[in-house]
Amino acid sequence: MASPMSASSFLKALKAEGLTVVQVGDWRDHNRDHKGPWGPVHGVMIHHTATRGSARTVEICREGYEGLPGPLCHGVITKDGRVHLVGYGRANHASPGDDDVLRAVIAEKGLPRDNESNTDGNRHFYGFECENLGDGDDPWLSRAVGGDRARGRRGLPPPRVERAVRHRPSRMAAGQGGPARIHDGVDAGADPRPAEVRRAPGGGGATMAG
Repeated sequence: MASPMSASSFLKALKAEGLTVVQVGDWRDHNRDHKGPWGPVHGVMIHHTATRGSARTVEICREGYEGLPGPLCHGVITKDGRVHLVGYGRANHASPGDDDVLRAVIAEKGLPRDNESNTDGNRHFYGFECENLGDGDDPWLSRAVGGDRARGRRGLPPPRVERAVRHRPSRMAAGQGGPARIHDGVDAGADPRPAEVRRAPGGGGATMAG
């Protein structure tokens, strides 16, 4: 699709959509670029955090945790609708995913069933984390989230706004077999859908560190 926007252009695009943006620390230079390439970008990937509390959620997404260093996304969308920019460049927001899914995203086709983990998605997507437990009861924001706004500024059609679920085998839907967790990715891969995610730290499932 295209080379990533500059950090300044990314910030400008979000503000142009009427979003309230909070710039967290040195977000422009906080990234995992030393672990691999960043771009070309093919879409926006949206996750849910499976956390409670905006301040804690933003901190985790910025800093990461043991075994999975941050940033875990580019923007965190908190319950009040604000977008907190925590990093820019390569981020640990997507685990290794399926190349067939990535090709379908690029071609703007329906997503096939994922059955491989052979593709680096961290380089190909902007990543947003939405503050939500993902349990089916925690309400979502009623208005469009930052990821959809960013998509609009890039001229991306809906298929290129991925929700974290069908890119990587072994993803589970929230409430279907284990605690959800904020993230299960590292320096490789891709992902798609707010209420469908990973396993909690200590709750099983493979976690890779980069």
